[in-house]
Amino acid sequence: MKNSFVELNARERVNALLDTENGRELVGPFDQMIAPNLVAQGIVPESDDGIVVSLGTIGHKKVVVIAMEGSFQGGGIGEVSGAKIIAALSHALEENQNGHEIFPIIVLDTGGVRLQEANYGLLSISEIGNLIVALKKYVPVIGVVPGRVGSFGGMSITSALMSYLITTKKARVGLNGPEVIEQEAGVREFDSSDKDLIWNTIGARQRVQAQIIDELVTDSVESIKSAVLAAMLERKDSHRSENADFYLSLLDSLDLSKPMTIESYNQALIEHQAQSVDLPVITEQATPATTSVGYDWFQALTGLKNPNSTVSTVYYGDSKRFNEDVVVTAIVPDPKNPMYRVRDGEVGLVEGFRMAQILNHIYEADQNKAVKRPIVVVIDVPSQAYGYNEELIGIHVALANSAAAYAKLRQAGHPIIGVIVGNAISGAFLAHGLQSSRLIALNSPAISVQAMSKESASRITKRSIAEIEAAAEQVPSIAYDIRNYNKLGALYRFLEKITDQSTSITNVNAVISAVNDAIEDVRRTNDTMLTARYTNEIAVKMGRVETNKVQAKMNEEWNA
Repeated sequence: MKNSFVELNARERVNALLDTENGRELVGPFDQMIAPNLVAQGIVPESDDGIVVSLGTIGHKKVVVIAMEGSFQGGGIGEVSGAKIIAALSHALEENQNGHEIFPIIVLDTGGVRLQEANYGLLSISEIGNLIVALKKYVPVIGVVPGRVGSFGGMSITSALMSYLITTKKARVGLNGPEVIEQEAGVREFDSSDKDLIWNTIGARQRVQAQIIDELVTDSVESIKSAVLAAMLERKDSHRSENADFYLSLLDSLDLSKPMTIESYNQALIEHQAQSVDLPVITEQATPATTSVGYDWFQALTGLKNPNSTVSTVYYGDSKRFNEDVVVTAIVPDPKNPMYRVRDGEVGLVEGFRMAQILNHIYEADQNKAVKRPIVVVIDVPSQAYGYNEELIGIHVALANSAAAYAKLRQAGHPIIGVIVGNAISGAFLAHGLQSSRLIALNSPAISVQAMSKESASRITKRSIAEIEAAAEQVPSIAYDIRNYNKLGALYRFLEKITDQSTSITNVNAVISAVNDAIEDVRRTNDTMLTARYTNEIAVKMGRVETNKVQAKMNEEWNA
């Protein structure tokens, strides 16, 4: 076997990490769990769908090692590949809950969501993140990013959720790939042909300095395995996804109205680390708000006539309009925002960290209460922010903080009810919405749910927009409209009669009624995880058929 860990394929990487000859692969290539959605688009599938899962030991400690094959579809996550990871982590969680310690090790070599299955990828990544948050209560979840593809898209959010992240110098970690930033924001924002710029911004050496990667090791099997074992034995955890207060304080000290230099940011980070951080007080005071679909619905669901917030883009407020007292959250636009990449309602650095701070405050306030307050999430997010400063500082870490805080609340017993009233796109949706216990949606043709804009998807997949639209007619998971999204089984309630986005009395009453039903359903089933998404009637019969096949096969093989 090659000594370079980077040069190994996914299966070789798994076998290299495990103690000699003790690994047992689960749901392997001979099980023929291929992705039918790829076949439907004329794309040649792989019999393991690019994911290798093995049980074994490292240093005589029981582990489940999961590795992504970067050479297949860019290591992208679709339904089958996502289901294999979810099923393995679900079993690892159950083992730890029952007192049988097992460490999850995840080798990332991925571009994130597999765009040829788009919404399946987003759902899977949110479910993977949820399980990582749950597992960290018992054992550290160790991530390894060797190189080649790196870790991008929604899986970069996943990497930030992990306890400890190990890489070689050949790795890159970032939410938005350089080509996507250039497509969405222009070449002046990020030149995807400038290799020095790319490596100096999202390369491993810079990521270590920016505290986004925990440990940089030489590219050898021995070095990687030694670092993984040490992280397990020493139970290392950087708590990167629980650091909102520090980052908000840091961001407040920076001038982000123009691109920062790498050196100035690194110096600011070091200096701020040495300071005592005054935790911002969560209070509300008058600031101008911008009208948007999300703002209008926040106003309607809270009953507040003129909602305001200390952070102009992040809102929360108590509401007595439901059967229970709830907290409503929303992210809204601000055309005067000094951070110019988030002026149209995108979720950026401040939005991710501030939402996490609010949610953590709610968690602490309700920690000793027998009945936890529900959270109603108003979802109208056009995308994450595409910008140089955002990538340099680590927007994926900000989004991970928000996603982790929602997951933590749900797992503690807070019903999280997401209401899709506007767009729900990509990393923004992963941070603000996809950790919901139940999702409700209006039937408006103005609503899009997807992983990426058609223009960027076209550039990445090298298919024309016309080809993407034609494929969407055969594969609902890559369509952008809410009616096709409903076919996946992701929605608890599809409000088919509401065909606009207005906050009319009829529309608002229908949403309130649906939210009340959803809260009652969560309470009745005592559902603190996300399994209802693939076990409901639509999912079982049509939307998540392959997910359930993979789950059944993993159940059969785990204890064989």
